[in-house]
Amino acid sequence: MVAPPRLRCSMSSSRQEPPNTGSPEIVTSATKVVYQNRWMTVREDQIVRRDGTNGIYGVVEKTDFALVVPYENEGFHLVEQYRYPVRSRFCEFPQGSWEDRPGADPLEVARAELLEETGLIATDLTHLGYLYEAYGYSNQGLHVLLAINLTRGTAQPEHEEQGLTSRWYAEEEVWRLIEEGSMRDAPSVAALALFLRHRRANGPLLDQG
Repeated sequence: MVAPPRLRCSMSSSRQEPPNTGSPEIVTSATKVVYQNRWMTVREDQIVRRDGTNGIYGVVEKTDFALVVPYENEGFHLVEQYRYPVRSRFCEFPQGSWEDRPGADPLEVARAELLEETGLIATDLTHLGYLYEAYGYSNQGLHVLLAINLTRGTAQPEHEEQGLTSRWYAEEEVWRLIEEGSMRDAPSVAALALFLRHRRANGPLLDQG
């Protein structure tokens, strides 16, 4: 039996709200849903700016997701998959959301997504931070979690993830993937920054096997 992961943080399972900065600078006067499916809702808001002028704003509502940074032997496990909107394959960290359970614990989601996409099981999960993916047009956020002390299970990719592959890269290889354009996923690159901050603050990460 695989032991449950040791969790290094205490956190709410709900979406993290931004700090209250007083009255909003832009007020919503009306809103309507213009498109909706299982994964997203697109709405068009009528807005009033702080100078009193009117306008519209398109917003994409999506469930928060968990992004996992699986670190082992001074390198990372990445996945590569075809991203239809840009018609290309790219490398990225394992990530995903549960659209049917938007309030699920991010640690639970992270553990499941890691196993699903890579077949890896993390003994230790550490929450590194919460980011927004593209807050210029979407409210979707992401929880970044570091996974270490990994064991092997069986990958269980979803039907929509056909063609997804996974392999380990040395840390210097990951930076080379970014430099050459093979890793262009913005959340994954941002997650590396949080990883580096964590390692600088806590010292080398030791894989305990």
